[in-house]
Amino acid sequence: MILEIEHKLFFYEHLFDDKKNSEQINNFAIRERSGYGLELYLKQTAVFDEENQLNSTYLVKDKKTKEIVGYFSVRTGLFTVETPDFEGYFDTIPAVELSNFAVNALYRASHPELKQIGEIIFRSFILPTVKHIQNFVAVKALYIYALPEDKLISYYEKLGFTRLEKEEERFVHAHVKPKYDEDCIFMYQIL
Repeated sequence: MILEIEHKLFFYEHLFDDKKNSEQINNFAIRERSGYGLELYLKQTAVFDEENQLNSTYLVKDKKTKEIVGYFSVRTGLFTVETPDFEGYFDTIPAVELSNFAVNALYRASHPELKQIGEIIFRSFILPTVKHIQNFVAVKALYIYALPEDKLISYYEKLGFTRLEKEEERFVHAHVKPKYDEDCIFMYQIL
C-alpha cells in the first residue's frame, strides 16, 4: 500500500503492483554510462531485494502512456556523526536511504518537451513518501550515496542535499558506508 499522490502527468506504483512491470522494466535505460549500475539494479536485482525485504522500489509512470518515467528505491537506515562535545562518541541519526534514483532515458528522449523530470519525481513522489514514513517510525533525515561527479553533486544540492565536512564524511564512511557505494559521496537532508 502506497501513499496516494496526485500529479497531473505521472503516478507511481510499487514494483509488484502490476505483473507487466517485470516486462516493462526491460524498456528502461540510463543516459550516462556512469549510472549504468542503476539500470542493472532495476533489471537484475530489484525483485530479489523486494522479496528479501532489502529495498522497496517504486516506478513512476506516465498517466497516459503508462511508460516508466523513472524509478526510486528506499530503505530504512541510519548514519553516524561524531558528537562535538564528547570526543570519541557518536550519535546515530535515524534516516531513510534513497538507495536508487534514476530517470528513464528512453522516456526522456520520446518526450523532450518535459523538463526537470528528476526533480518532479523527487519533490512529488520521493519526499512525500519519506515524509509519510515519518508517521510510523522515527526518521530525521534522507540520505544518498551519490556518484562522485560534480554535475550530479550539484544536482543533489539543488534538491536540498548537503555534504558533510571532510572529517565528518570520513567518519560516516568508516562506520556505515556499504562496500558497493565505496567511491560514492554521502549526502543528506534533514526532513
